[in-house]
Amino acid sequence: MESVEQVIPAPESGSPPARPSGSLLSNRFVRAILLSNVLLQLGIWVRNFAILLYVTDITNNNEYYVSLISIVEFAPIFIFSVIGGTFADRWKPKKTMVWCDLLSAISVFIVLLTLVYGTWYAIFFATFASAILSQFSQPSAMKLFKKHVPEDKLQAVMAMFQTLMAIFMVIGPIIGTYVYQQFGIYVSIAVMGVMFLLSALVLSGLPRDEEKAEASPLNQFFKELADGIRYILSNRALKTLAVTFAAAGAAVGLLQPLGIYVVMENLGREKDFLQWMLAASGVAMLAGGGMVMAISRKISPSKLLALGMAVGTLCTFGIGWSTNVPLTLALQVINGLFFPCIHVGINTMILQQTEQSFVGRVMGALNPMFMGMMVIGMSFAGALKQALTLPWVYMLSCFLFLIGIVVLVPLFKASAARGPLADKANEA
Repeated sequence: MESVEQVIPAPESGSPPARPSGSLLSNRFVRAILLSNVLLQLGIWVRNFAILLYVTDITNNNEYYVSLISIVEFAPIFIFSVIGGTFADRWKPKKTMVWCDLLSAISVFIVLLTLVYGTWYAIFFATFASAILSQFSQPSAMKLFKKHVPEDKLQAVMAMFQTLMAIFMVIGPIIGTYVYQQFGIYVSIAVMGVMFLLSALVLSGLPRDEEKAEASPLNQFFKELADGIRYILSNRALKTLAVTFAAAGAAVGLLQPLGIYVVMENLGREKDFLQWMLAASGVAMLAGGGMVMAISRKISPSKLLALGMAVGTLCTFGIGWSTNVPLTLALQVINGLFFPCIHVGINTMILQQTEQSFVGRVMGALNPMFMGMMVIGMSFAGALKQALTLPWVYMLSCFLFLIGIVVLVPLFKASAARGPLADKANEA
C-alpha cells in the first residue's frame, strides 16, 4: 500500500475544496478510495483462495504449481514497483487508478474465457496481470491522499486502511473458500472481475484530475526514475526509513515460515494448531488498527513506528523461547495488536517527508525493499533454523528489529530539536 507539504495546494478547479476539516469519512477522496479498496480486497481474496484450491485440486497438490501462485503474486512487486511509481508521478492519479481497475477486469474476463474454452494454465495470468497493474494504481492512491488529506489526519487514514487489511486477513480466507466451494472456479474468477469493475465505477465518481503540464517525453523516463532515487538519497528521513524498512522486512521474513515449528517443537502441538495462532494475531491486528486510529493525533509517526518495532522485538523474543501455550498465544495477540504501528508509522512518515511530485517514485522504491528483504529472510529461515535452532533464529529476528529502532534515533533528536517530524529533513 506517498508527504503532506506545509503549503496546502489549491483545490482542483471546478471541484469542492480538496482538504475538508471534518471527519475522515466526510472527505470524498477517503470515502471513494476506502470503498474501492473494500471491493478490491473482496476480489483479491476470492481470487487468492479460489486459485489456490483449484490448483491443488487439479494438480493433486503439486508443490511446483502451488509455489508458482506466490511467484506470480510477488514477482511484479520487484519488477514493476519502481516503474509503476515513476509512471504514477507522470500520470493523473484518478485516471490511472480507474484505467488500472478496468484493465484488470478485462484481463480477468479474458482469463475466464480461456479457462472455459482453453487451458487452465491461464489462471496464473489473472493474478500476474492484476499484481502488475496494482503497482501503478497504489502509488496513485497515495498521491491523492497526499494532496487531499490534511497532514494531521494522514496517520488516521493510514490506520483506517491498516484496519481494513486486518479485517480481510480474518474474513478473506473464509469468503474466498466459501465462494470457491459453493460456486466453483468460473464464478470465483467472474466475481474478481466484477469487483474490479465496481472499483473503477466508484473511483470514476471522484472529481476530474487537475490539468498537468505536458508530460515530458517517454525517453525522459529513466532520468525521472534516477531523480527519484537521488531524492531519497538526499533526504535523511527517507534514507533512515529505507534502512528501517529493510531491517523490518528481513525480520518478518525470517519469522514467516517458522510459525509451524513454534507449534510443533516449542508447544508440542499438532501443526493445525497454527491456525489458532494466526487467528489470534489477525483479530489483534484488527483491534490494533482501531487503537492506532484512536491515538493517531497524540503520537508522532516516528514514535509509533518505534513502539511497534520495540513491542515486536519483545514478543518475538518471548515467542521464540516460550514453551507455554497460553503465554505464546498472549504474545501473539500483543504482537498483532502493535503490528499496525509499524506499517502506519512508516507510510505516514513517507507521506509527510515526500513532495507530491515524488510520491510515486518514493513508494515504488521503498516498498520492494521491504518485500525483497522479507523474501530473502524467508529464503534463509530454514537453513538458519538448522544451523542455529529455532529460538536463536528468533533472536536474530529480534536483532534486526533492534537495528531498525536504533537507526530511527536521529529522527527523534531532529524532531525534538526542530519541532514536528513533518518538518523536512533534507540534508544528509
